[in-house]
Amino acid sequence: MTPLILLVEDNPSDEKLTLLALKKCDVAHRVVVARDGAEALDYLFATGAHAERDPSLLPTLVLLDLKLPKIDGLEVLRRVRADERTHSLPIVILTSSKQDEDVAQGYQSGANAYVRKPVAHAEFIAAAKTIGVFWLSLNQPAPRNPMR
Repeated sequence: MTPLILLVEDNPSDEKLTLLALKKCDVAHRVVVARDGAEALDYLFATGAHAERDPSLLPTLVLLDLKLPKIDGLEVLRRVRADERTHSLPIVILTSSKQDEDVAQGYQSGANAYVRKPVAHAEFIAAAKTIGVFWLSLNQPAPRNPMR
């Protein structure tokens, strides 16, 4: 099965730009999009509309916006980190928020990285490429079934 990225993004323009950026960077991963925090949790935990999905097949990376409808990104992050099945899943906050409080809360809630969305298209492509190279190529993820 092709590895995948879960993109959690409610803004259609940012979704398109992120998907385009990942495509331009030759990211071979399939991308699943969740447009609010509740949908993201349903996908990750195979509940609701995603109840038929195999819950053991987790994304390689989650790109998580903060300002989401239904359940905000920080709460999604807290719930993912609180569950043994997903607590080590790589999560990069990808947001336009420049507030220091959001950065601090993101890391306190368990984010692996916090990336501000660049406004300029070329800068956004470069940021996506950097994220892709590091998290999808260089990073050694935690084992899915760690030895106990």
